[in-house]
This record gives sequence, C-alpha cells and structure tokens, in this order.
Amino acid sequence: MTSEALSKGYEPADVEARWIAYWQEEKTFTPDPDGPGEPYSIVIPPPNVTGALHMGHALNVTIQDILCRYHRQRGRNVLWVPGTDHAGIATQNVVERSLAAEGVSREELGREAFVERVWKWREEYGGKILNQIRCLGASVDWTRERFTFDEGLSKAVREVFVRLYDEGLIYRGDYIINWCPRCHTALADLEVEYAPHIGKLYHIRYPVEGTDQFVTVATTRPETMLGDTAVAVHPDDERYKEFVGKHVILPLVGRRIPIIADAYVEREFGTGCLKVTPAHDMNDFELGRKHGLEVISVQDEAGRINENAPEKYRGLDRLAARKAVVEELKDLMLLDDIRDYEHNVGECYRCRTVIEPYVSKQWFVKTGPLAKVARQAVEDGRTTILPDQWTKTYYDWLDNIRDWCVSRQIWWGHRIPAWTCDACGELIVSREDPTTCPACGGSALTRDPDVLDTWFSSALWPFSTLGWPDETKELKAFYPTSVLVTAFDILFFWVARMMMMGLHFRHEVPFKQVYIHALVRDAEGKKMSKSLGNVIDPLIMMERYGTDALRFTLAAFAAMGRDIKLSEDRIEGYRHFVNKLWNAARFALMHVSGGAPEMELAEAAKAGLGHAMILSRLERLKQTVGAAIESYQFNEAAQELYGFFWREFCDWYLEMAKVDLGGEDEAKKGAAKRVLLTVLSDVLTLMHPFMPFVTQEIWSKLPGVAEPNLAKVPYPAAHPELVSDAAEADMELLKSVVVGVRNIRAELNINPGVKLTALVHTENAAEAASLAANAAMIGFMAKLETFTAGLDVVAPKASASAAAGTCALYVPLSGAVDFDVEILRLSKEEVKTVKELTIVEKKLGNDDFVSRAPADVVAKEREKQDSLAERLARLRELKDRIRKLMADE
Repeated sequence: MTSEALSKGYEPADVEARWIAYWQEEKTFTPDPDGPGEPYSIVIPPPNVTGALHMGHALNVTIQDILCRYHRQRGRNVLWVPGTDHAGIATQNVVERSLAAEGVSREELGREAFVERVWKWREEYGGKILNQIRCLGASVDWTRERFTFDEGLSKAVREVFVRLYDEGLIYRGDYIINWCPRCHTALADLEVEYAPHIGKLYHIRYPVEGTDQFVTVATTRPETMLGDTAVAVHPDDERYKEFVGKHVILPLVGRRIPIIADAYVEREFGTGCLKVTPAHDMNDFELGRKHGLEVISVQDEAGRINENAPEKYRGLDRLAARKAVVEELKDLMLLDDIRDYEHNVGECYRCRTVIEPYVSKQWFVKTGPLAKVARQAVEDGRTTILPDQWTKTYYDWLDNIRDWCVSRQIWWGHRIPAWTCDACGELIVSREDPTTCPACGGSALTRDPDVLDTWFSSALWPFSTLGWPDETKELKAFYPTSVLVTAFDILFFWVARMMMMGLHFRHEVPFKQVYIHALVRDAEGKKMSKSLGNVIDPLIMMERYGTDALRFTLAAFAAMGRDIKLSEDRIEGYRHFVNKLWNAARFALMHVSGGAPEMELAEAAKAGLGHAMILSRLERLKQTVGAAIESYQFNEAAQELYGFFWREFCDWYLEMAKVDLGGEDEAKKGAAKRVLLTVLSDVLTLMHPFMPFVTQEIWSKLPGVAEPNLAKVPYPAAHPELVSDAAEADMELLKSVVVGVRNIRAELNINPGVKLTALVHTENAAEAASLAANAAMIGFMAKLETFTAGLDVVAPKASASAAAGTCALYVPLSGAVDFDVEILRLSKEEVKTVKELTIVEKKLGNDDFVSRAPADVVAKEREKQDSLAERLARLRELKDRIRKLMADE
C-alpha cells in the first residue's frame, strides 16, 4: 500500500455516505438479545415526526452515539432504539395548514379521511428527521425503528389505559383544564408556556346588597366577571371584615353573589378583593369547590361568549367582549381605575394562542400514587440523575404534581378506548372494540371522540419499544435501559412520566441513569432563536465542515452542567483537527503500508526515548478517556484526545520518529514502524466514538487489520508495563531544552537555517545522563550544531539563557546574531508600539468615548491597551538583554 491509499485531502461527503450505507448493510448495530456481553441499552428521545434536526438534537445524538460506540468497544451487547413521536397537536396543525392552502378544512374532510391524510403526510415527510439523525452517524439499530403510533405501541397504549382505568388510576370527570381556543383541545399544565405581557389591571366596583357601599375588585380579565359566583377577601383584612357574609349584586348581570373569606386571597395584590370565577380560573375553581360555589361557564370552545351571559355579549370574541364590558362599566360609573400591568400569560406551546381555563369533561390519570413511587426510586439510588442539581427539581415537581389531563380534543392520536351505551349510559373501557353493552345488551355504542395526550404514549417508550405487553427477548435482555440522555426541558413532560409508568407496569425503573445535557447557545451565550437570527444549522455545518468536525466540537464543549457557547469558527477549528488526523495518517502510511515487524512493544520502547514516551502516554490516554466517558465528562475525553494527538503525537513523536524512519538502522526503523502503527491504530479506535467517519476511512487503509469494521473493534487493551514515569520525565526535559532554544531563536529573530550551539548546566547527574543520551535528538529537533550538558557547564560569554525545567540553558550568540541590526529592529518595533499605545490611551482617556461607546467596544480597547503595554515591556526587556550581551563580547 502506498501513500496514495488516502487521498491528498479529506472529503467528508463521499466518505460519510459510504460508511453509513456499509454499517447499515452489515447490520453492525443490530444486537442479538441472546448474544454475549452485558446488555447496554438506550432509547432515543423520539423527535417529533414533524421535526427537523437542530443543534440540541445534534448534541443529544452525539452524546448517545459516543456512549453506544464506546460500550460496544468494551464488549457490551448494545441496543440503541430509534424512533419518532406522532406529535398529536403539532402534526395535526401541519396537515390542517396544508389543507387550508387547498381551501379545505378537516371538518369538511371528516375524521376518517383526515386521519388517512395525516398518515399519508407521515409516510411522505415523517422520515426526514430520522434521515438527518442517520447522517450524524448515529449507531442505532435501524431494524428496530419504532413510531409512537405503530401497531405495537398502539397495543401497549391501550393495555396501559385499560389497566389504569381498572385500577382506579384513570377517571373521567368535569374539571378545569387549560384550553387552547385555536387548537380546540385541552393542554396539560406542562404544555402551557408563560410569556410576559403588558396588560391592564381593571378596578371594578361591585355594589353591596342593601347599602350604598361598594367593594372594589381588581382583575386583568373583566369579561370573565359575567361568570362570577362570589367575591373573596382575606379573613384578617380589616378593610373588608364588615362585608364578610353579605352579598354583592354582580354588575352587568344582576346576579346576587356572596362575599366570602379565605386565606388564599393576597391582601397586597390589587385592592385585596378578589372576584371568583370558578369556570375560568384554575385557582378560582379550587376556591369554588372549597366553598361550594356554582360553576358558570360564559365562554365556548372558541373563546366566544355563550348563552350563560347576558344576550348583548353573546357571540362576541373574548377580547371584543372585554372591550364591551369595560365600556359599559364606564357608562355605569363602576370602573374605578385602569392601570398598566405586566404579568405572565399562559400560551399554547404549539400555536402561541393565549390559553383559557375551561371546565369540561376530561380523562385524568391519578398521579399521586405513581409520583410517590417515582420519587422513591431516585431517593434510594435505583435511578441517578446527572448533574445532581436536577434531582431537587425532579423532587419538587413530583411533590407538587396535579392529576394529569390526558384527553385531547383532536383527531390525530391514540383514540381513547371508551364507549358509552346510547340506551343506558353505561361507560365501557375495553382492550377490544365492544359490540354490545355489558349492562343492557344494547348494540348502539358511541366511542369517546378524544385522543390521548402524545406524552401518554411517550411515557411507555422504554418498554413499549422493546415489545411490551408481550414478554419479548428484547424486553428481558434490555430493560431496564442503561441511561437516558435528554434535555432539561422535558424532565417533567417525559422523564418523570416514564419513571411513573415503568415502575408501575414493569416494577423496575426504566433507566438506571438520566444524563441531562446542557443547552447549545450562540458564541455570546444567548439562546439560539430564529427571531434573533443566531441559529447555527447543524445540517449546514455538516455539509460545510464535515460531520466529524461538528460532533467533536459539541463533545469538546459538553462539560457537565455548563451550557455550550458555539460558533462556526469553533467548528471550523475542529475541521483543522480532522485534517491534522488525516495528514498524520497519510504520513504514517507512507512508512507502514507494508505493515510493521512483529515486535513486543516493551522491546520497541527501548529503541528510543520518543517510543517509550509515546507508548507510556498512550496507556494513560486509554485510562483517562475511558474514565471520562464513563463519568459523562465528554469534554475532558475530547480534550485529552486532542492534546495527545496534536501536541504529543504530531508535534513531538512524529518529528522524532522521522530520524529512525529515514535512517539506515533496520532495527530502529522496525521499532519505529511498530510503535507508529500501534499508536495510530489505538488512537483511531479511541477517537472512533467521537469521529466515526474519518477514523473508519483511515482504518480501512491500515495494513494487517483483522477486523475491517472499526465499529466492531474492541477498546485498546491495557499494557500497564509500558507506563514509564522516567521516560515521560526525560521527555519533558528534552522538550524544555528544545522549546528553550526555539524561543531564543524566535525572540532574537535568528534565521531558522543558522545552526546554533546549546549548553545545559544541571545539578542532577541523572538529568545530565538523560540529556547526553538524547543529545543527537535534541540537536535534530532544535537545529543545533553542537549540544553539551553536564554538571560542570558554565555560561559562555555573550550567550542567551533560559530555564529548561530545573536546568539552565545557554545559547552562545556571537556570530549568530548581528546585535546592532537587532537593536535597530527592536527600536523600530518599540517606536511603532508606543505610537499605537498612545492612540489607545488617548481614546480611553476621553470620558465621552468611555461613557457613550458600547461596553464591548470599550472592553476591546482596554484589552488592546494591556496587550500593547505587555508587548512594549517585552521589547524593552529584550533590548536590555542584547545590550548586556554586547557588553559581554
């Protein structure tokens, strides 16, 4: 094999497509449940079928892939399950928009035809995000791809619903829920997102019955007063004690409603007097149940005023009704005040419509008993949440959990398996579609029109994807799963609910660890959003710089508990690292294309300090990378790989190996080949979980490999006998001498072609012996004509000096440097620097500039000032040193 085995430059696109196809054809990532190795399993957080890959997905998939590829290397039997979520509301909205463009509504189409249309859309577009995940190099088992609406998961959903109903943990009842007037469906508390709004706070006077007095309430939603059934005050509020037990006459309606006392009322908010509308406020609903108040709903499903309000308001949209109510209150002299008021308003997480609390008949999961068990599982360590800071958040949510509203008034989703007998009203919940009523024998049955919350089916994901409710081999082998990798924002939506369902139906936690990864932000630390225009598209980055560069960048910054500040420059920087790996491999293959001698590594290590050092450092690298991945410190693992390969292998070892590889000593040449091929193959294996494509491509060109598929190659075996503190210490001393000479050459502007002399004084005989033994290598690396080291070395006249570890390095400069020319050069540089510094100092001394310029501009000027001042000090110090050298001549 020749150096042409690898092309001159690395072109990611062709390489990536080829290996993605190869791994899939070979079923590389399809495990046998009965296969050898301890099981290790992950279920992918199922992205919405409507979704497209964003940087958060890219980070999530990269982390999971590192874990899966690494644990395969460690001999584990790894299953990574892919799939998508049917995303009820989101998908229905997408298809409805498509229909609207055709001038058709879902109501006109009808339920059956609409659902068929959604399935057609899913078949055509639903695989988009999975293809993008495939392009990331995800080592998932594509033969086990699942969908939350496929036949197997539908069976699991139905089984869970019926069993929970039979156990009394699912019930149907009238309750106040979050209602989206746009989507016409209930939303769980977690599906409501709060955003700040500048609204109005209206102070309205309610006449006290039988008196000429008033109580004044404060509200942000005056239109809901049409459904008021009480006014509440705090029992200790002296302003209103005399009114408790009396009644007011509800303005605009004329209804007589009581004044009640309850400690729930905040005396400091508004007027301290609260209107109670049980049908249109979550807290008022609970207050109404406590005090036995009537529940009067005055809005319909579309947010319009209904027949329970005075006729003049009926049919008005809620905002139009608000305006009409306010105008009439003004006319009646019952509006005391209107103030601007900033408050958080709940919005639908899908369409951003302002949510309306709404009382309706819904299905609920009784979460209290389930939450208690889910909390205990984390408390006793069966599941660990990382970073630990999220454990308290998890506890807080479970401690304050409300019953989960699981019914949704849409058509795309798992239809609730409940029927009502038209004849006798019997409610039937069944695994199979019933044909007759078990109570009266009637055959006229009406199915509940609602579907289940999307998160209901997602909550079953860790065991439903493995074949439950059937007792499959996969379920037996791979449940509970090993780890869940997810973002913090679905800790409650999904993680807690999976815990509840897994423990209830499998009596085991669904995962042993939960790793919560951070957010990917822009370079300034801002959250990426289309509105800010700071979104970095992973697909564009992959096309521009290659997938490996993107993956390695994400891993290198994935410190536990810290958000990632990402920029395109950083991704481009790691593309240079991919190129460095490629070019180093091309160099290595020029020398080891025919293989390497069968030589014990311990024997090869004796052939030279460079060999001993790199083999020792490689052993430490195996340990640190493995430990970092095991502890989810992906950034540390990536940085260790980067530092070893670029700084130790390329910058030092390859330069040293060139001596033996280009020499005539066949024994030394053989040792160099053996070490070079060993280090390259082991490094490719270690890097493979982070950069699967470039490592696989290079691996395919290595001579003599037993396994061509790098994804199947074990983690490099440990050779503790190769760890050598002495070799590493000797190498550090050699490096300090070489770097010292290079720095002197650079500071004094000495031409690289000029051969220098270097001397080292040491007080340590062992150091002297090490330096003497490696004198030829030091001379080669530092471009020296002669090199001497010893206990009796003294500083020659007119020599530059530097510290080299604990030793003193001297480089005689007579004949190597024209001191007069150098003084002139430094003086010119000094004058230029002084001018630049003066300009900056003048700018910073201008109060107008400092006070008016943006903070980041001022900060950059201060940094420039510090840099120029440091440069000026260094130039002057160097001039002084040269003058002293001139005096020594």
